[in-house]
This record gives sequence, structure tokens and C-alpha cells, in this order.
Amino acid sequence: MNILDKIVINKKKEVQYAKARTSYTKLEESDFFQRGCYSLRDFLLDAQRTGIIAEFKRKSPSKGIINDKVTVKSVTRGYVNAGASALSVLTDRNFFMGKKADLVAARKANSIPILRKDFMIDEYQVIEAKSLGADIILLIAAILEPEQIKKMASLAKSLGLNVLLEVHNLSELERSITPNLDAIGVNNRNLADFSVSVETSYQLAPHIPSEFLKISESAISNPETIKQLKLAGFNGFLIGENFMKQEDPGKAMGDFVRDLKAI
Repeated sequence: MNILDKIVINKKKEVQYAKARTSYTKLEESDFFQRGCYSLRDFLLDAQRTGIIAEFKRKSPSKGIINDKVTVKSVTRGYVNAGASALSVLTDRNFFMGKKADLVAARKANSIPILRKDFMIDEYQVIEAKSLGADIILLIAAILEPEQIKKMASLAKSLGLNVLLEVHNLSELERSITPNLDAIGVNNRNLADFSVSVETSYQLAPHIPSEFLKISESAISNPETIKQLKLAGFNGFLIGENFMKQEDPGKAMGDFVRDLKAI
């Protein structure tokens, strides 16, 4: 059993507990539920921004604790000030030390799109994401059947959410494309063993239909890499660990963006 299998097993228990604790009706009574979501496309393609989706992540299964000394409010505001096009906030507690409250805090502090970064396996989590203030949900092809992706994407769009489908190989891409997707993200990290290679993005780029935003995720630590990914057709670049491992992630992103603009 690999790490991803363990995460999914735990997530099923977590979702059942959440359902028992908070009803659908209660979620829909959230202050955030009726708000209109920001458009991921508008922010990613805004020439005044960087295309970077900057991630708040305290811990990962492969690296252990990355940075547990900073607050989500200070980091995400730093990211926005540095030119982030969107934010990504981990809400998985057991494996990433995330909290649902982190997403709420990021939403209250910022006015750009926010991705709920989690392992979505149930439509309940889509409703929950909306109630927490998310603008974007993540659907991971490696853990979902095509019919699940179709149903959750449809529900998300009915709520005004943006949908990011994450794939790691051509097989996942071909079996998972469905209506109601906004973007396709290529995860350069293999979720089975957590090895990383940006070559995964270059290999899959030609196979992603042109109507979708293309996002490269993970393994991006050099501004030059973004330049090359843009040439390959990518619009967005999810970066977390490279910034979070620094004492001041917002400043780290600011330095990265200055180097990017200098290229």
C-alpha cells in the first residue's frame, strides 16, 4: 500500500465523520456559500499577474514538516503582494497538517481565487469547499473514476466553482476529460512514490485540449522553468514547497518574481 492509498482510506473516514457532524443544510448556511467565485481564467491570464498559484503547505508526506512557524494570513497576503494569480491552501490534516480554518482565513484576507487543495472523493467535499470560501476545487484523476469526476465537476459548476483536474500521465488524461472542467493540471509529482520531474509537464502538454487552461504543478524552483513551460503552452504554475521552505514565504516569492521578470 502506497502513501496515496493510505491518504484515500483515511479521507473516506474523515468525510463520513464530517457528514455526521455537519449537514448539507448547515454548509449551505455558511456566510461564504452565496458569494460569487473569482474566475481562475481571468486571474491566470491577467498580464499584470504572474500565473503563479502560490501554495500554503505546512507539511508533506515525503518531506515532513516544511514550515509550521508562519500564519496562513501573513503568507497568503505576502503571496498576493508578490503577484500571485491564485492561492492554494491545503486542508488535509493528517498528512499535510492543514485545516479547513486555513482556507477560511485565507479567504477573509485575500481577494483572488483560492484552490481548496485536498483529496476530493465525495460530492459532500464540493459543497464543503464552497462553504469554506474556495473558488476552485481539485479533482485528482489518480483517485477517482471517470463517472465521479463527471458528477463532481457538474456539481461544482452548478455552485459557480472553478474545476481543476489533476493528471500525471496520458492514461489519466484521456479517461478523465469531461464537461465542466476549467483547467487541467499536470502534477510533476508521482503521488504513488512522490518522485518529481518537470518533464511530465512537457510530455503531456501537447495532449491537453486547447480549450482548457494548462497548469504545471510541483518541481518548479527556477524562474527559467516557468519561461520554458510558457513556451510549452502552460498558463499557470503551482508552487508551494519552494516558497514555504523559506522563513518568509511571501518574500521568497517576491524574490522569485523579480528574477522571473528579469529573464
